[in-house]
Parts: sequence; structure tokens; C-alpha cells
Amino acid sequence: MTFWICRTCGVEHAEKTDVCQICADERQWVPAAGQAWSTLDELAAEGYEAHLEPLERDLYAITSTPNAGIGQQSKLVCTPDGNVLWDPIGFVDEPVVEAVRRLGTVVAVVASHPHMYGVQVEWSRRLGNPPVLVAASDVHWLGRPDPVVGTWSDEHELLPGVTLSQPGGHFPGSAVLHWAAGADGRGVLLSGDTIFANPDRRSVAFMRSFPNHIPLSAAVVERVTSHVERFAFDRLYGNFANVVDRDARAVVRASADRHIAWVRGDHDDLT
Repeated sequence: MTFWICRTCGVEHAEKTDVCQICADERQWVPAAGQAWSTLDELAAEGYEAHLEPLERDLYAITSTPNAGIGQQSKLVCTPDGNVLWDPIGFVDEPVVEAVRRLGTVVAVVASHPHMYGVQVEWSRRLGNPPVLVAASDVHWLGRPDPVVGTWSDEHELLPGVTLSQPGGHFPGSAVLHWAAGADGRGVLLSGDTIFANPDRRSVAFMRSFPNHIPLSAAVVERVTSHVERFAFDRLYGNFANVVDRDARAVVRASADRHIAWVRGDHDDLT
């Protein structure tokens, strides 16, 4: 079956439209040259390749060269009970599928939010049809419906020690994935860009739109932070190669307090 991939966001669609609804939203953008579509075959013919590489024990990154769409870095969490593919990229080929299969059975494909849907249905089909889990509050952004797609809300333990949770913020259904065994047992939070690890590696950001620079309110930032504080985690991985390598839980709280102070006007005398 032919499906279409938005060149800008890398999200799969069952049909071409005049404009990708994800990119037309205020959180994303449509290029000045206009909407452009592609297919997996076209991307492969252009030389796209997917790659898998280790990040730490039992955690792997999946990327493509060149970057497909937004260019996120997928994460593959491996456990004795099965694996989870997080934030699937907008390209897939057989060599990377074989590499993922060698690491064990993928039991779920999950995106943190609609910008990260990538070619999630295609990933599932090539990995034996594990469920693609889409937050119920964001399912209207789905461009390629399929029987493998199921909805979820609130909190869901995908595997022992691997918990999918929904603090919202960037999108109503924006999610994080907590992996208790990560970071040598100190805990890892895969945050997508629900909580964005900054380049300084010592702070994080909370935004409605990153490319268009729309911040979240103080109340929402507090809600997101309080939500993830229920988990123990020492390391935080964003949806690219961005990471807070240590003390991540404390970094999230300190960054939230800083964000809240600035939007509340506490530091207006410094501007």
C-alpha cells in the first residue's frame, strides 16, 4: 500500500492533502515553498538510510541519514519482557528492522506527541504488528489510520518497570516514558519534547511551540513538573540527541521554577 510522508514533519498520511494538518498548526510550520510529499521508495532512492546505535545499556538510538522530516532520534528500550520503540522516525528500511529484531520483540510503538508520529504504522507492520499507541486526546492528528492503532490515556505500564504517562503541555496528550532500570537503576525519563533537554545539558525547556517560540504558562509548567516528579530518574533523554546526563529530576524542578518566575514577572527589573 502506498502512503505519503510529509517532507517537513516526516509523518505518514494515507492520502495527500493540500497541506499537512500537523505542519499547518501554530506549533509547526509549512515551508515557504509550500507543501511537499514523498514516499519511502522515493526517500530510499535519494539515499536515505536508517541507523541504530547504543546510548547506554539496553537503550538504543535510531536515526536516519539524511534526517527524515523533523529528524528526531527514536529510542528503543530493551527489557527481558520485551522492547518499546519510542518516537519512531519518519523513515524505515530493512537493515534497521533486522537490527531492531535482533534485540528482541517490540511490544509497542509509541510517540510522545503528534510531531513524533513518523511512519509509526509502517514501523509496526515491519516489526510484526505490535500496537501503535496514540493518546486519545490527540488521535485526531492521526494521518494514517490502521487496525494496529489503539488509544490510551492517563498512565499505562507497557512492561514491568516501563511506564507511559501523560503530563500534557506541548499537546494535550503529550507523553513521557519512564524506564526504572535505566541509568544503571537510577531511572531514565524519555521526555520527547514534553520536557526539552537544553544544549547546556543542565536545564530543560517547556514550550507550546519550539520553532515558533510559544511558551507554556506557569500553571501548565507546574502541572507537567509535578506530574513527572512521581518518578525517580537521574537521566533525561529528549527527542533528539539532547540529554541531561545526571541529576535530571532536580534539573527539571529547577528549570520549572525558573520558567515560572520569568513568566510571572519576577525578573522584569532585569529586562
